[in-house]
Amino acid sequence: MDSLITAAALALASGDALGALNRVALREDAPALALRGIAMARLGDFVRAKALLRRAAGAFGPSEAVARARCIVAEAEIALASRDLRWPTKALEAARATLDRHGDRLNAAHARSLEIRRLLLIGQLDEAEQRLAALDPGPLPPASRAVYELIVAGLAMRRLQTKAARAALERAEHAARRAGIQELIAEIEQASRALTAPAARLISRDGEQLLQLADVEALLRSDAFVVDACRLTMRHGRLVVPLARRPVLFSLARALAEAWPGDVPRGTLIAQAFRGKEADESHRARLRVEIGRLRQAMQPLAEVTATKAGFALLPIRAQEVVVLTQPIEDEHAAVLACLADGEAWSSSGLSLALGASQRTVQRALDELLLAGKVQAFGRGPARRWTCPLLPGFATTLLLPASLPSE
Repeated sequence: MDSLITAAALALASGDALGALNRVALREDAPALALRGIAMARLGDFVRAKALLRRAAGAFGPSEAVARARCIVAEAEIALASRDLRWPTKALEAARATLDRHGDRLNAAHARSLEIRRLLLIGQLDEAEQRLAALDPGPLPPASRAVYELIVAGLAMRRLQTKAARAALERAEHAARRAGIQELIAEIEQASRALTAPAARLISRDGEQLLQLADVEALLRSDAFVVDACRLTMRHGRLVVPLARRPVLFSLARALAEAWPGDVPRGTLIAQAFRGKEADESHRARLRVEIGRLRQAMQPLAEVTATKAGFALLPIRAQEVVVLTQPIEDEHAAVLACLADGEAWSSSGLSLALGASQRTVQRALDELLLAGKVQAFGRGPARRWTCPLLPGFATTLLLPASLPSE
């Protein structure tokens, strides 16, 4: 390795991306292309960074499998940062295997952490947890250890284990400060803010209030019967009834829960569950059918009783009925929840994260753009979407771990 490549690598390691570029900007050999790609990624030009890394991977010879694998891992990291979640994961797995085979344990561990972070973003928590268990954090240097602890914290927050999440974030911050990487410190600080930001809104007979993540954790462990509009479930203690694939039943359950201990008129239930249609005899008959299905689904938790005006909810064991929902409700709340992390997402990444078709996501983004709630930049495959970080914004932490596919 020549002196200019060494100097550029040292500049990158110290966070001086421009200094690294000054040393290799005019060179076209494989190591220089790789360093230029990493430097462009540090400067935020992900499109050029990926192109340079791809050229570098192709320029390394057959005997340089490790260098080529490192380029693939770097390209995957850029894809993750730009929320291009459809990036070919098999290429990353093959690169990790190559690095493992040649004894580059550090970069192999980094590749594994990228795989896990992608799984976390798309809500595949069980698989992410299994892969994390196979990653030994002991020999990791401070920067990699900080990323490891960030993953631990992310899983804990999605599992509503706030104490474990806070401890992991403290370890991550300590490791990041030892590494001296400001971007990593900023990412950890942003993750820490999620613990104190409004995570949900509680609707009860006493009114409405915003809850932090720890408050949500305490609520779900309490004796209350919770209709959870974030995860589309009904729950009391450890009993959970999922209704993500039964939207009409969930709409009826929420209406009854919000009116508890009172009742809800039949006309109101029909309008709410059947999208504003005026009540006629066919709708009343359908309402009776759906109420019967709701009674069956609720059987372990509550009963639905008929009143003169309509129907009322009667919990079996719980003393309180509440509704848990997003801090700000919107027709496209799930899309906004993903964009609220402050990163620039691709529509394909949003589609994968939400389990919806890309056409459906694109329609939602177009509507949000017209309403001024999101911003777009770039064209074609490079087009990315962001939104302003507003107080009390939606969050992915309480979305279902795997949203229903359309």
